[in-house]
Amino acid sequence: MTVPTTAALVGATGGAGTTRLTFELATALASDGRDVAILDAAFATQGLSDYVAGDLSPDATALLTDAADEPLGSGLVDVDTDTDGRVAACPADAPFERFARAMTTGAAQAFEGRIEDATTEFDHVLVDAPLLASNPTVAAATTCDRVALVAPATDRGADAVGRLTARAADVSADVDAVISTFGALDDADVVVPETESGRVADAPAWRDDTDLAASVAGVASVLFDVDVSDALDSGGVLSSVGEFVRN
Repeated sequence: MTVPTTAALVGATGGAGTTRLTFELATALASDGRDVAILDAAFATQGLSDYVAGDLSPDATALLTDAADEPLGSGLVDVDTDTDGRVAACPADAPFERFARAMTTGAAQAFEGRIEDATTEFDHVLVDAPLLASNPTVAAATTCDRVALVAPATDRGADAVGRLTARAADVSADVDAVISTFGALDDADVVVPETESGRVADAPAWRDDTDLAASVAGVASVLFDVDVSDALDSGGVLSSVGEFVRN
């Protein structure tokens, strides 16, 4: 059996908190001594760029277009997370003209190659992806070992899960997990509670939120079959992981 190392976290709706969850998951894995890369496929919203500092050139879109010949490492920015493992992000930070070119079929094929490149250097690769309605997201969904739909616990989120699960099947991709945010959906595999701190500056928030830590550990378990709860549980209070993971 192949051990899963790559995952696409796909937002089922806008505002699902996919980027924040991806960052929380990356830092949780890194706290367990794992090296993690986050690749940005949300070229329109470019939210991942808020979590990094420094030069973002080349960004994720340039690595698929104007800087396609440059190594992936030229676009990776190390994130200071104070963890045993490394977290490096490749955010999108582009004008409309370039991110539009990064949405083409050819660029999506290049994105598949970038995901594969990252696996040679990192223990895990996470792709922060928007709705399953663009070439980059389809590339991520068909290339990564695991695909998770991230949906808010609303009627709109529940409707989107069914619609996007069918859409994934249309492109020969499987949805391996449904992660509900801001509350519980009936068919969610993992429930991520709303955290008191949604500010980027406070991420990762699982360090100060036991329930969030337990749910993020649950996401790591469902997507990668790994147990990071000990690494997140310095105070010995993380005993409720099962509360957030549905059997």
